[in-house]
Amino acid sequence: MTQQPPVGHLLDEALLGEPVASTAGGADEFVLEAVGLHKRYGHNEVLRGVTFGVQRGDVKAVLGPSGSGKSTMLRCLALLEPVESGEVRLEGRRIGVREARDGRLVSLPERVLARERREIGMVFQRFNLFPHLTALGNVMIGLTEVRDRDRKEARTIAQSMLARVGLAERERFFPSELSGGQQQRVAIARALVMNPKVMLFDEPTSALDPELVGEVLAVMEELAREGMTMVVVTHEVGFAKRVADRVIMMDAGSIIEDAPPDEFFGNPRQERTRKFLEAVD
Repeated sequence: MTQQPPVGHLLDEALLGEPVASTAGGADEFVLEAVGLHKRYGHNEVLRGVTFGVQRGDVKAVLGPSGSGKSTMLRCLALLEPVESGEVRLEGRRIGVREARDGRLVSLPERVLARERREIGMVFQRFNLFPHLTALGNVMIGLTEVRDRDRKEARTIAQSMLARVGLAERERFFPSELSGGQQQRVAIARALVMNPKVMLFDEPTSALDPELVGEVLAVMEELAREGMTMVVVTHEVGFAKRVADRVIMMDAGSIIEDAPPDEFFGNPRQERTRKFLEAVD
């Protein structure tokens, strides 16, 4: 059995963000934007000046080999990892940092970061559900602990969200009693119930058995049809072709291609992209 992370750490990662004062314009252009993000772990530079934005209602798919920086980029966008330099902007407002008296930019205190994260929903590879809570309890917890909703109201909202992802009949089941696909749909409902401005998905089907992948992708496709702004790290090429407005290729910590799906898959400009697509087709 996979060891579960501590409850406090799970809550930090599961319930994400609210914006602070603006330091940049262009709120109407992008909902979420990365500007020149650099991130390193020791001597390993994982992100090398990543810049892109996702417009309201658009779906941006992110492809690339393992180790290319895709998941790290999402964690930086969700304010779960600090960056060495660059900016994360939500509706044009720089988030995650403040300017110190000496002019340096410093990370915000965790309690402030937690407020900023409420507008950004994130779904992880491994679900990150609380094992001691039912499906309903997992979806309710953000409303009661972060949004301060009373339990009756939170229950009603959570039940509606579970129904939205096709799990109305499973609300009293614990994670151990659910399939992987059902657990991931609970995780999606838990993020959606916070009414985020953007949803980030970090390879949400990679931990699932092949026959369970479709039920999760179906929920994500429905969200896209409803106009949810989404950034999806995925190896599901078919999903990217059907649903994405633009597709990004990452390699060695950089974005090397960013194009509409027809162009990206039909006539990629970069040889590295062509080789990658040949390998995953």
